[in-house]
Amino acid sequence: MKYYLIAGERSGDFHAANLMRELRGQDADAQFRYWGGDMMQAEGGELVRHYQDLAIMGFLEAATSILKFRGYLKQCQADILAYKPDVLILVDYAGFNMRMAKFAKEQGIKVFYYISPKIWAWNQGRVEKVKAYVDKMFVILPFETEFYQKFSYPVDYTGNPTADAVAEFVPTADFYERNRLERDKPIIAVLPGSRKQEIEEMLHEMIAILPGFQEYQFVVAGVNNLDPNYYKHFHRNGIRFVFDQTFDLLSHASAALVTSGTATLETALFDVPQIVCYRTSALSYAIGKMVIKVPYISLVNLIAGREVVKELIQGEFTARNLLDELRNLLTDPAYLARMKAGYAELREKLGQHQAAKKTAELMVGYLRGGH
Repeated sequence: MKYYLIAGERSGDFHAANLMRELRGQDADAQFRYWGGDMMQAEGGELVRHYQDLAIMGFLEAATSILKFRGYLKQCQADILAYKPDVLILVDYAGFNMRMAKFAKEQGIKVFYYISPKIWAWNQGRVEKVKAYVDKMFVILPFETEFYQKFSYPVDYTGNPTADAVAEFVPTADFYERNRLERDKPIIAVLPGSRKQEIEEMLHEMIAILPGFQEYQFVVAGVNNLDPNYYKHFHRNGIRFVFDQTFDLLSHASAALVTSGTATLETALFDVPQIVCYRTSALSYAIGKMVIKVPYISLVNLIAGREVVKELIQGEFTARNLLDELRNLLTDPAYLARMKAGYAELREKLGQHQAAKKTAELMVGYLRGGH
């Protein structure tokens, strides 16, 4: 069968690549065409456009990029029509993918969605669009099943692929030597995101507190989809960079400063104490405050249903607050124990399900007429 996939960011690229691998295991004749990234490309098929071109962060930024966004929509629509896939598989990235779901449905193309748009966080009325345009939804967060049930829309919970990936990960033995890190200095992991807009907002503040923690080494998780030279203007004494080794970094870290996103869940699953950070433009934040319907921004707190990790958002995201909170993490045993207990509850809720394999089995079964 012919599969057309769309993943608009780095985490989507990772999960879509794993799904492609499992789909090929279920369907020996699988053919892939996609919008995605390097990890999907490593699985074969045809890459139409890289997700780097689609990286837009925040409401204001999206509004100012609307003409480019429309151009990409038209290109993708034309490419799907020319390819004539058996199914369009959308991976997260709601702003773009929900529009493509509508288009594909109108063209009579079956639509599957892997990793639900976060409509439970804002604009819950979009559930009606999901019901109208998405044939099958495959969710990865336990509470999403109950959320969709409220709207009489059955979904398949296939487990959490991040939990599976962390459980299967084997740390690299020579991580310190390969990256010229000091074995006698504990690591503070710095995860500033994978998009330039995120990194510009986050990284300067994150590394500004380094002088207060001279007994630690701050190690930044860089990504190879950005030019390594881009990171040079963040260099200063005591800062180290590793590239595309986030899991290895977390497996060796004593604590972490993390930009909100999938990385917060990865950090928790590695049992690393963390501070969740987020800042965007003032206008984007003001709009977000009006429309977001959930009390937390991190996946850790959302899944737990309470504050497990500290969130420093917008005006609270300052070097002073970061410094104070990191000292708490490193010196207060009771505070650390409460966070670790929350992490244990999180792992129990998520479990391990081989999410990509289960999703692929269901997808191929549905496409072949199963129920």
